[in-house]
Amino acid sequence: MNNFKQNSLLQQRASRVLPLGVNSNFRYWGKDITPYVRKGKGSHLWDVDGNEYIDYRMAFGPIILGHAYDEVDAKVIEEVQNGVLFAMTGELEVEVAEMIVEMCPAVEMVRMACSGTEATMHAIRVARAFTGREIILKFEGNYHGFHDYTLWSTYAPVESYGSRRSPIPVAASSGIPRVLGEKIITLPFNDFEGFERVMQSFGDQIAAVITEPCQGNCGAILPEPGFLELIRQKTTEYGALFILDEVKTGFRIAAGGAQEFYNLKPDLATYAKALGNGYPAAAFGGKKEIMEIIGHGVSQGGTYTNNKPGIAGAYATLKIMQREPVFATLNSRGGRLMTGLKEIFEDNSIPVAFNGYPAMFSFAIGLEQATCQRDWAASDREYYLRLAEAAINRGVMPDFDPREPWFLCYSHTEADIDRTLNVYSEIVKTVK
Repeated sequence: MNNFKQNSLLQQRASRVLPLGVNSNFRYWGKDITPYVRKGKGSHLWDVDGNEYIDYRMAFGPIILGHAYDEVDAKVIEEVQNGVLFAMTGELEVEVAEMIVEMCPAVEMVRMACSGTEATMHAIRVARAFTGREIILKFEGNYHGFHDYTLWSTYAPVESYGSRRSPIPVAASSGIPRVLGEKIITLPFNDFEGFERVMQSFGDQIAAVITEPCQGNCGAILPEPGFLELIRQKTTEYGALFILDEVKTGFRIAAGGAQEFYNLKPDLATYAKALGNGYPAAAFGGKKEIMEIIGHGVSQGGTYTNNKPGIAGAYATLKIMQREPVFATLNSRGGRLMTGLKEIFEDNSIPVAFNGYPAMFSFAIGLEQATCQRDWAASDREYYLRLAEAAINRGVMPDFDPREPWFLCYSHTEADIDRTLNVYSEIVKTVK
């Protein structure tokens, strides 16, 4: 690493008032290696020591256009000068909702939220209210926010999950009531036979099946052909709802997210991340007949769900997406980066399984294929981390966690891709 003195000093200072010295466990990399940011612009960021990096974390995915994107920031500044928060609805909120409905094929009505956690939490409540059932089915390795209802079988060692045929739901944190485990069914991702078997046994008790289109917190593992369609078919057959968690894929892999990409129509969908280019905006929506039960015996709300920075950020971001070649650019540059990295590993005879999309991808070293968390757990995570550390020392910053995808933004340049490929070509040869 270049000079890291100020980062270390700030970590010591922060640790006196913040657990681990950070405001989210995922931002903690370890003692004396956790970076602290000073500023970001476009596809680059600078830490408190002035070290510059090409950023492939993009704040865990929200930065879709680029850091400090001028047009988005200008709209936010314009709007907040007229007030930041009101216990009333404004026209800008309505316009954002109209754009979401226009862009997302399965969304007929929408409600705003502040985070992905809130969006999935509300969607699950609506699903339970609509169906009159309580059980939720989720897949191992999928992360659906920090609320207690789905924080099960996310990051635990796969050995704790038990048999593939009868998995054990494992709470991802102390403090989650054990009784909630009675309301959750877990399965390996892409387990066609297991999913059909569980639906046959419990389908009439399941309120909703919730899944990410790809495993956004587990190496961006893609759905096998037909798997999402099977979920759609079986939830319809048994009267359960299909919740597609697009917190990471929404407004990132296509204008209409995974619904457009896979030509899929879930009952409900959740959004956050790229919706506001970093401003606190989230949403959930779906079929009108389902969403209309909100306010009729079903509670949903939040003081900050119409916070002006988030709403204005979403408005400007969506307008740019509708006007400019955001997704074509992401696909072109992200595709070149994926192809180039894969060729580097192949040239060095290192097995690697790539997953995800050009705008959001990952790779599992040492594997030919990864279709679920149980597969991915056998990858060479230590080597991945050593490569990441070497790349960061050379000014290229993926996340210091093999589970987290690489994210691109509209501001990543061809020069950024060239630099990244040059760095990885070097370190794959030198880091053993």
